[in-house]
Parts: sequence; C-alpha cells; structure tokens
Amino acid sequence: MQRSALFYFFALAFLVLYVVVAYLSMSWAGWCLMGLFASLALAFRGHPFLKGFVFTVTILAVVSLAMYYPQYFVTVGGFKLSGLIVPLLQVIMFGMGTELSLKDFAQVLRMPRGVIIGVVCHYTIMPLVGFGLARLFGFPPEIAAGIILVGCCPSGLASNVMSFLARANLALSVSVTTVSTLLAPFLTPLMMRLLAGSFIEVHWQAMVWDIMKMVIFPIIAGLAFHYFVRGRFKGLDKAMPVVSMAGIAIIIVVITAAGRDSLLKVGALLVVATFLHNTAGYFLGYWAGRLFSFPERDCRTIALEVGMQNAGMASGLALGMGKLATVGLAPAVFGPLMNTTGSSLASWWHNRLPEEPALPGAIGPAEGSTGSAGDSAASSSRDIPSASR
Repeated sequence: MQRSALFYFFALAFLVLYVVVAYLSMSWAGWCLMGLFASLALAFRGHPFLKGFVFTVTILAVVSLAMYYPQYFVTVGGFKLSGLIVPLLQVIMFGMGTELSLKDFAQVLRMPRGVIIGVVCHYTIMPLVGFGLARLFGFPPEIAAGIILVGCCPSGLASNVMSFLARANLALSVSVTTVSTLLAPFLTPLMMRLLAGSFIEVHWQAMVWDIMKMVIFPIIAGLAFHYFVRGRFKGLDKAMPVVSMAGIAIIIVVITAAGRDSLLKVGALLVVATFLHNTAGYFLGYWAGRLFSFPERDCRTIALEVGMQNAGMASGLALGMGKLATVGLAPAVFGPLMNTTGSSLASWWHNRLPEEPALPGAIGPAEGSTGSAGDSAASSSRDIPSASR
C-alpha cells in the first residue's frame, strides 16, 4: 500500500505539472501526461479492484505520446511502422491458437444452443448497432465504416477473461469466441458489404484473404504448436500473454499516430459513439439471453461475448484497405475502451453471485452450463489469457 501511495503521489505531481506545462504550451506536455498514466498504472497494480485497469491505463500512457509526438510513431529510418500491424496481429492470433485444444471444440457440441444464440447475437447486434450509430452521428464515410467494421468482427480472448472474472460460463465463452472467429472469414466481409457498402467500397475477396492470413492460418499454427511443442519451452509459454499485450499496444499507438489529425476532428464524438456501441452490446446481449430463458451465468457470458470485439483484427483489415488513418480509428478507440468497460462490468458481477436455480428452458448440464465460476474455469483446458484482444 505504501508503494501504491507513492505512485499516486507521482500521478498527482505529473497532473499538476501537465496542467502548467500545457497552459504554457511547452513541447514536453506529452511526457507529463504519459508520466501521469504510467504512475496510475503502477499504483493500480496494488489494488484488487483497480488492477484490472492496468493494461488500459498503460495504453493511455503510450497513446499520449502518439498524440503529442506522432512523427516518432509513423516511420523509423524510412520504415513505415504500419508494416508491423499484420505481423503483430498474426503473433497475437497464434497465441490464441496455442491456448486452444480439441476439448474447447468439443464444448461446442455439449452446448449447441448457447453457442448458436451467442454467435447469432454477436453477428447481428453489433453490426446493426454500429450501422445505426454511423448513420446517427453523421461521421465522414471512412470513419463511419470503421465503426461498422468493429461491429462486424468476432469476439476476442478478452471476453474469456472477463467471463471468468464475472463468474459467468467460461466454457460457453470460449466456445462462442472460437466459433465466431472461425466464421469471421465468411461473415465479416458479408456484413461489411451489406452495411458499409454505402460508405466505402468493400472488396469481399480481398477481405476474406486478409482474415484468413491474419487470423485463421495463425490460429491453425497455434493449435499445432499446442499439441506438438507446448510445454517444452516454459519461458515461451509464459511470454505469449506479454507479447500479445505489447503487440496490441504497438498497434494502437501506430494507428493513433497515423490518424491523429482525423482523431482531433472527431475524437470526442467517436469516443461517445464507441462507448454507446460497446455498452449497447452488453445490454442487448444480456437481455437476449434473458429472452431465450438462459440462466444468469450464460446471460453474463452472452453479454460479454456480444459487447467485446476483436479490435486488433479490425485494425488489420483497415490497414489492408489502405485506410488505417480513418477506418482504423474506431478500432483504436474501441480496444482500450472495451477493456475499461469490460473490467468494470466483470468486477461488478464478480461481487454478485448469479442465482443458482436455472430458469425454465435454460441450458442444463447436458448442454454444458456450469455450476460455479470454478467449474467454468475447470471446464476450459487452457489457462486464462491476457485481456489484450
């Protein structure tokens, strides 16, 4: 606690310094803002509730530098840093594959109703809400297309972590994430053509290939690694979550730097639209579960699976379109924001035990609903990954 108090003091000092330096329009204001967020991240590590926000605050720290000094995050020695996005995303998806096993796929057969409802809700609620918000806010076409793109992407591993923390059905969460990701090469381009075709030109075949090489092939390679190599290199197994977190941070910083000017024009409105998109996913996903008479654990799971997207994949697709600085802005905002809201929601649910009696017509034991958060965790054959996707 003493160490946390020290870092809170540093955060306060950086805040005061930032206000003064920004008022005087001095060039090193960005470093002060970064120091503020970095100090908060270190302070949060010592708090049981706030430690779930460490990654998000760390992202804010590096994004501060990208906003103030974008020139350092666009090119280095003639090399465009945007060239790192696809390889980093492939590494992240490879890490996802290493955490999967055939037991995870078997879970789909044990709970088909929950998986089907979860995936259908994911690929209807988020794309349609994104389309509605893009129309409502009247963003420039490419910014609007980015909002829709986020909604058309599958869920990511962050939803699995939040489901575990929220005392939800982890087995169902892993299954919905896996199936939604495997369906992405078909459904994401289709939904983009239907909903975003009026904003930008969508090349269906190119998008299918981009998803295959960025997501599906690395996951297959990760599955092979899981069965033939995993466990032989302990250091590599432990390093994958850290590499994933660092990869997401770099992707967000590069996108922020590339789209800084556009972000300054629509930044506040884009944050509001992204927040509404994200929270509408939680709300509508939860009540969709209630509508189909699922138990509380599964409703929580569907809420998180619907509301949390693979923003990294959306960023890679924006790069493939050649529109990283515009279409890529919504994914860059959505990633840190969903980790903040997801952590908050999961922490709130964690302190509220879901009722045990299943509702009429709910998923029963035969379909894989678990009896406790510990049972849910046990039903997954992998460790909980980092909440970085």
